[in-house]
Amino acid sequence: MRIKLHVWRQSSRGDHGRMESYELDGVEPDMSFLEMMDSLNEKLTVDGKDPVAFDHDCREGVCGMCSMVIDGQAHGAQTETTTCQLYMRHFKDGDEIYVEPWRAKAFPVVRDLVVDRSAFDRIIQAGGYISNHSGPKPEPNTIPIEPEVAEQSLDAATCIGCGACVAACPNSSAMLFTSAKVSHLGLLPQGQTERFDRAISMVTQMEKEGFGSCRNYGECEAQCPKGISIAFISRMNSDFLRATLTQPIHRRGEMKTQ
Repeated sequence: MRIKLHVWRQSSRGDHGRMESYELDGVEPDMSFLEMMDSLNEKLTVDGKDPVAFDHDCREGVCGMCSMVIDGQAHGAQTETTTCQLYMRHFKDGDEIYVEPWRAKAFPVVRDLVVDRSAFDRIIQAGGYISNHSGPKPEPNTIPIEPEVAEQSLDAATCIGCGACVAACPNSSAMLFTSAKVSHLGLLPQGQTERFDRAISMVTQMEKEGFGSCRNYGECEAQCPKGISIAFISRMNSDFLRATLTQPIHRRGEMKTQ
């Protein structure tokens, strides 16, 4: 296959950036998109040019590092697929492919296709730990959990924090990510102690980071590589509302000043 790539190049945060075009021959249909990018970088290196910087790690659809907007869609057009799981057989010979980084104020571009997603780390840190006893493993049947509740919690826990929801949202909202992280503990008995404090802390931190508001476009769910449902956003909003109504007066004052 022969393809033409239009790739976003930006040397640093302060650089304005621009699209650069490259033609690549000998692309095998069984190559993953990242392997194709590796081939491009090998060609650029041989030609004495700077390779394209991009994030990657596991290349198994688990870590969420492979953050690229491909032809205007986060991780590409294949549903529930990360960039590293996208194969060149989904493209045609002669295709022109546009590759850009995540576009969000809270995700500043570091270089080329690499963005700073540490805002997600700070949201998770704001959630804190659970205070339940962490000693010897208890007998499983001592804490009954409905199968439906366990399944919902596991669904929320599949979030890999890649940021596709933010990149896909017209408002650059992080509500899907935050709601998944709030819900996967909030659904289980072990997470009930800090359930409402966690909702307040994580939503407050999300707003501090500069993410936009949710407007129910649904693009986050459509482009999430793990298919996480926007129903978790409703659940988090419910927990947040209940928290604001049940928190002590001094905590309400803290929320108003943040």
